This record gives sequence, structure tokens and C-alpha cells, in this order.
Amino acid sequence: MPRIAVVGSLNMDLVVVAPRFAQPGETIAGDRFLTVPGGKGANQAVAAQRLGGEVAMIGGVGEDAFGASMTRGLADEGIDVRHVDVRAGHASGVALITVDGAGENTIIVVAGANGTLTPDDVTLAREAIEAADVLLLQLEIPMAVVLAAARTARDAGRIVILNAAPAAALPDALVPLIDYLVVNETELFAIAGDAAHDQPSALAALRARGAGAVVVTLGAAGARLEPREGAASLVRAYVVEVVDTTAAGDAFVGAFAVALAEGRPAVEALRRGNAAGALTVTRAGAQPSIPTRAIVDAWLADRLT
Repeated sequence: MPRIAVVGSLNMDLVVVAPRFAQPGETIAGDRFLTVPGGKGANQAVAAQRLGGEVAMIGGVGEDAFGASMTRGLADEGIDVRHVDVRAGHASGVALITVDGAGENTIIVVAGANGTLTPDDVTLAREAIEAADVLLLQLEIPMAVVLAAARTARDAGRIVILNAAPAAALPDALVPLIDYLVVNETELFAIAGDAAHDQPSALAALRARGAGAVVVTLGAAGARLEPREGAASLVRAYVVEVVDTTAAGDAFVGAFAVALAEGRPAVEALRRGNAAGALTVTRAGAQPSIPTRAIVDAWLADRLT
């Protein structure tokens, strides 16, 4: 079974569904309220586990009901939570999410316990990272932790995937450690910096810093693989009815990671990522909307026959 280690965030998503987004200073009536486990790290861990991986989660939660609930939920999925640490005196991370009538969302994240992680947490979880085939990282935890985890995985010869969201400047020491940098178009330009005037210049800037392959997610258009050398490959998205886009990117990354850990070609891994993301947007919520491997396999089989 492909093994995935995830070093990342756990947030409780506080979701309001409303007909539209409120304007500054405006109060509108919402349709319903949901409390749903989330966080980019935990979402990607759930996605990888449901899609056939054996997952270890490394992160932190607060000493509160949200933290206990999130940890229990991951364990119920079959995820190894031995390295999800309870941070005494801290609140768990939360995300305040509004979903509009078109399924688009706005998100405000408060890091809470996620922000207390240090490289020492990576050291304590070294065995789990080294035992994995793929390490998954995001940017909802301190950058020093991301860098330490990437170094640990690279030293062990593991595949390193960084989903650079939310976008932030990447240290020069981190970029060469990443085998697959997964970004949307906005994140690509933010990470590339002032040297980026268009996508080719943004990619050139990242390659000059030692980046490996770059996966650019394009929403309804699909995803494009930009290898360090050779031609790019566009894998088109699947057309579905959108209910809620929350966690679609996380489902994509989780599916992509599992496929790579299984030894599948990167383009096929993108195709599976697109399928997982498409199925996710047809349901509401973050982790509850992420499909299983059986569902993705059957869905793809229907489209290949």
C-alpha cells in the first residue's frame, strides 16, 4: 500500500452557506451553518487515505473540543495520528468559510495550534516521514517546519510535494527540495515574485531557483504539468455540477500523491487528481465531500468506456 506522510494543518471549518457574499458593513441572512473538520493538511491526509494510501498525519491541535474531535475523526479514517500533538493552552486552528449560491467560497484561517509547530515536531516524527513514499506539505504551518520536513524526506530519498497554499514567499533553501510544486495561477505568480510577468517567466524564475516539476491547477480547465525539462502536458478537467469548491484542491493533491506513490506516471496522477477534485465539488463541506478510491475508480471507468 502506498505510504503518505502529511505535515500540515488541522482546522475546524465553521461554514456559512448564503445566497451571496456580504459586502463590507453589510448583514445578510444565511441559509445554514455547518461545523466540519478541515485544514489543508488534514484534508489532504483524508483524501490520500480514502484514495488508497496508508497515511501518517503530523501536526498540532488545541486543548479543546475541536482538537479532540478532529483527531478522533482522522483516527476513524484509519490515519496514524500518533504525531498529532495537543498544544496545552492553545486553541485549535479554525477556518471561517462562506459558500455562495454558485458554490464559490471565501476563507479566513486562524492558525491557532498550527502556528506553534516547530522543527522539533519534525524530528519527533522523523521515522514516520522516512517510512513514507511521499511527503505532502502545505503552507498553513510555519515555514521553518515545512523546510525541516522537506529536508528530512529528501535525505531519505522520498518524493516531496508542496501545495504552496496559501501563497507565501518560499525560502531559497526549500525550492530545490520540492519534486512537485502544486499551485494555482495566482499562487504561481505570488511565489515567482517580481520576475513573473506571465506564466513562462514565472516558471523560468522558479527553475532558476532549482524547482523540480510544477503542477499548475487551472480550475475548470484542468491541470498542467510543467516538468523541469521537456514539454508541458495539459490534463483537462471533468465537467460536473458545482455545489461547493471547498477541499477540491486538497482532494486533487491527495489523489495525485497516492498515484505517484503507486509509481504511476505524473500525467496519469494528474488525471486521478482531476477526477477526485471534480467529485469533491459535487458535495458540500471539506472532508465529508472527499470521495473514496472505489468511487473514483468507478467514475473514471465510466468515462473511459
